[in-house]
Amino acid sequence: MHTLCARGTMKPEINAAVGFLSRFLRIKGHVNDRQLQTFNQSLQDILAEQYKHHWFPDRPNKGSGYRCIRINHKMDPLVGQAGQRIGLSIQQLYLLLPSELTLWVDPFEVSYRIGEDGSICVLYESLPITNVNPSVTTGNGHPSSSVTQVSPMVDSRISCKEELMVLGRTSPAKPYMMTVSS
Repeated sequence: MHTLCARGTMKPEINAAVGFLSRFLRIKGHVNDRQLQTFNQSLQDILAEQYKHHWFPDRPNKGSGYRCIRINHKMDPLVGQAGQRIGLSIQQLYLLLPSELTLWVDPFEVSYRIGEDGSICVLYESLPITNVNPSVTTGNGHPSSSVTQVSPMVDSRISCKEELMVLGRTSPAKPYMMTVSS
């Protein structure tokens, strides 16, 4: 996948991941609006740069482990970098973010798990649409019949764990299995 195409299609996924992490800072932290905006923009830029050669909309599971944001006994370095840009130390980030968090940022889906044994919940989901585009050709000059685009109808919903934490609802988590391949 070409870098330009990859960057153009990863924006909604990165926004969903960054928005999810930012909510923890806003709810639990003493972070003002300006700091939150700086954190958001910094993390979006950092993730876009990090993922630009590891984004494969035609094979969404490829590179999933590389794009995984992980906080357990060690702070994810990309989140740590964005936090430091607004004056938060790694120790402060540990206090504001879940101590066990895995966040998968994949083409067409962003999902997360809080805790090692927690359910995996979907934060963002969209479907690729396929159409014949005569202006895009294969190497032999024939029109390409599988141009992947992000659907303009994006299903962005509040996840099960977020509902429980933020809204106080007690709906059970939807069981979900994610495979990671490289």
